[in-house]
Amino acid sequence: MNLFKNMGFKLLAVAVAFMLWGVSHSTSSVEQGFDLPVALSGVPDNLVVTDQTSGAVNIRVRGSRAALRRLPVGDLFYEVDLSGAQLGVTSHVVETETLDLPRGLQVVSRSPAGIEFTAARRGRRAVPLKADLAGEVAEGFVLEGVEIEPPRVWVSGPRSEVLRLGEILTETVEVDGLQAPVERTVRPSLVGRHLWLENDQDITVRVRIRPEVSETPEASEGEKQG
Repeated sequence: MNLFKNMGFKLLAVAVAFMLWGVSHSTSSVEQGFDLPVALSGVPDNLVVTDQTSGAVNIRVRGSRAALRRLPVGDLFYEVDLSGAQLGVTSHVVETETLDLPRGLQVVSRSPAGIEFTAARRGRRAVPLKADLAGEVAEGFVLEGVEIEPPRVWVSGPRSEVLRLGEILTETVEVDGLQAPVERTVRPSLVGRHLWLENDQDITVRVRIRPEVSETPEASEGEKQG
């Protein structure tokens, strides 16, 4: 038996078989799931979104492997237009028709089917800053005072949270062992999930330190006459 007889036809048959396998493999329909982060747009200026029932939408996509490889997963998000939102709860039905998917892909399911958003009235006010000092100055020295520039920052967020703010601490300024005045550039340490600073600015903290002056007791009348 001559194994090499008609070798050309045999090699051609093998090549065709591999080609058909590759075509069928790349065009076979498969499903894959993705989580798309929710991005909000059009929120009215007088409102702040304080809660939402889901921060992502899971979609299952069906299509060929080749089409799935073209899917820019890292650039995909699910946009929700809240231009019509009002105070309280707004319900949104999740629709996938607006997703920009490569040709050949089809969304077969999504979860959740809807998302609820809670909006509160927005407020703003100028809140005093307070320097957060850590440590004690060196022995024989006293902390004479602290200056902060600017002394206040504008804060926005849910009106109820903004009104509860009495002051905002700065980042910690270490004064332990210091013997001379010091100036530091810091950031406000804003505490509040839905609060934000209207201006992204640095804060200057100046700490005044001076030598401690020993008080000399006044001389008695007898000592003065002597």
